[in-house]
Amino acid sequence: MFDIQNYGSFLAAILVFQLIPGAGTIAILNATARNGIGAGLGAVLGTLCGDLVYMLAAVAGLAAVMNANPELFRAMQWFGAGYLMWMGFQLLGRPVHDVPAWDEPQKSGWVYFRQALAVSLTNPKVMLFFVAFFPLFLSPGASHATLIAMMVHVTLISLLYQAGLVLLGNSVAKRLKTLPFARKLATRLAGVALIGFGVKLATGNR
Repeated sequence: MFDIQNYGSFLAAILVFQLIPGAGTIAILNATARNGIGAGLGAVLGTLCGDLVYMLAAVAGLAAVMNANPELFRAMQWFGAGYLMWMGFQLLGRPVHDVPAWDEPQKSGWVYFRQALAVSLTNPKVMLFFVAFFPLFLSPGASHATLIAMMVHVTLISLLYQAGLVLLGNSVAKRLKTLPFARKLATRLAGVALIGFGVKLATGNR
């Protein structure tokens, strides 16, 4: 369909990519828990824009660049690891008051958009997924229409899944508003998770 090879496997791969929790998931849930649905959707748009950048880069031949310059990928890996760990330590060191998240100073969705975009762009695993992912399903001599169809599929499926995360996260956050300890624990766990993702990136194989 749409000149995409193994169409069923293509859709399954997108779903698996979304279902595996990562730094982007943490960024979306953290934004939602702290400032509600608008902030969460801002983070969603940030991750989608980051994905789009790598999809375009993959089409433009990013895989060849990385193969020819492995030190470039390694440098990006270290940068991404540092950024994720910095965000994690920010959460660990941030005081969590005994008030609902939506009673804290409000931040615009633009703030969380930028944070999620930075997380997506500095995550080498996202880059490698798209660099390795797109060529697998491209037919020989694929047209621009095929590439656009693939990007639309990835964007729509990602949007639906991540919007669901926002709604779920907002519902859970409302239930936690009367449980200050649970809110503190959730914030600290988010920080630990981001640091963990950063350490994993920094210590992973090339």
